[in-house]
Amino acid sequence: MSVLREHLVVVPVVLPLAAGALMLLLEERRYALKGAISLVSTLLLIAAAAALVPIVDAPATAVYRIGDWPAPFAIVLVADRLSVLLVLLTSVLGFAALLFSLARWHRAAPRFHVLLQILLMGVNGAFLTGDLFNLFVFFEVLLAASYGLALHGAGTARVRASLHYIVVNLTASLIFLIGVSLLYGVTGTLNMADLAVRIPAVPEADRGLVEAGAAILGIAFLVKAAMWPLGFWLPGVYGAASPPSAALFAILTKVGVYAVLRVGLLLFGGADPAPAFGDWLLYGGCVTLLFGSVGMLASQDLQRIAAYSLVVSAGTLLAAVGMADAAVTGAALYYLVASTLGVGAFFLLSELVERARNPAADMLALTAEAFGIEEEEEPEEEVGVAIPATIALLGFVFACSALVIAGLPPLPGFIAKFALFAGLLAPTPVPDPAWLLIVLMTLSGLAAVISLARAGVRAFWTAPEGTVPRVRVIEFSAVGLLVLACLALTVAAGPVMRYVQDAAAGLHDPRGYVGEVLSGSP
Repeated sequence: MSVLREHLVVVPVVLPLAAGALMLLLEERRYALKGAISLVSTLLLIAAAAALVPIVDAPATAVYRIGDWPAPFAIVLVADRLSVLLVLLTSVLGFAALLFSLARWHRAAPRFHVLLQILLMGVNGAFLTGDLFNLFVFFEVLLAASYGLALHGAGTARVRASLHYIVVNLTASLIFLIGVSLLYGVTGTLNMADLAVRIPAVPEADRGLVEAGAAILGIAFLVKAAMWPLGFWLPGVYGAASPPSAALFAILTKVGVYAVLRVGLLLFGGADPAPAFGDWLLYGGCVTLLFGSVGMLASQDLQRIAAYSLVVSAGTLLAAVGMADAAVTGAALYYLVASTLGVGAFFLLSELVERARNPAADMLALTAEAFGIEEEEEPEEEVGVAIPATIALLGFVFACSALVIAGLPPLPGFIAKFALFAGLLAPTPVPDPAWLLIVLMTLSGLAAVISLARAGVRAFWTAPEGTVPRVRVIEFSAVGLLVLACLALTVAAGPVMRYVQDAAAGLHDPRGYVGEVLSGSP
């Protein structure tokens, strides 16, 4: 392994941590300098993640051993196709949320840029870590930052929803720690590659403890992945959060899905509990998908529609993972990327579209919540400037986001669902659970079309005559970036699909991952 490749692996963790620490030293009112540091850090993060893509697609697995100690004694960071893909996705989403916030939201409460960078550090660490305890640590880091971002901008609704979010996730973290402790007590290690070697050799008398530890870990992961009924908290929290925070939160449920994929397939892919675990994922994911679809139909607010669409995507991913088929998993990974970009764009877009209905109310709400000053002290120009063809541009990006979320052609949501259908229908005969998932995915697409079409009509066709929302160029650029990423995902569907199918094959046959991590062991 070259020195450059070895140290690139740690950059997605160290870079945002250093940027956040630096901004803590700056006076709170230096918004422009903090925004510049945050922008540079996030752009470098995207560059580092992009540089890792060809390295891990060589194919190779890059392992970074802290202190150059051999595994399982070292704290290791492991970059393979899946983890690098998700780090790149996180970086792009974080950059778009940051860009959008620079218009005004980063001034709505203290330490926004620090919290954003710490959240990026925690999410990237969770994707890259090769150790269960450090997965717990990175979970806590990202959750601590997300608590602050969920409260960003104040307001009664945000505070109420955030308190629920904090209590639920603290409980899940305690459950996580109990599961980790059980596994360590039985196996004597928490390195995931080492666990994959030791768990099959656990004596029969201790198998019950291993299964209990796996089940407890699974509950903690599924709370974070928002499986119903464990994810009841998500629509309220994401629907009340500020738009840049909500857009960034679109990746958080994917951290839970990633943990289920990584830990489930690496540690228990060939173990006795695996079939039962897969059934729980499959049917739990189907119920979650149905719950999210009903929630979309019942919602009127754009941000709540986006929140329920995240529940739909989480249910689809969990059910697809429960099918325990590499082809279906690969299609699910493509769907993960497409849906995250689409929902992230929709969260950002929701505020801009609502300005078309009542820009004055939008301005007054932000003034009252974020700045605590009287209505007349905040001029309307603070909301933004009217750019040419604003309504047409907003309508175009709204349509693109809606097509991705609903899974309609020609954007990547359709390609992802088509690939999922192809994988589900590949076995002969087609299993009954595959038909169930196909029906529910089709119905969820129909529910998305109905709810998004209704929202679009209300936003663009029933707005007061002559009302033009005032949108800053930087805000529209953030939304446009995510829509362009969706378009790029459509154009490059072939190479991306090959990449995710290779990533799925590595997940279902983790011998290469285990061998790379343990290659330096005595």
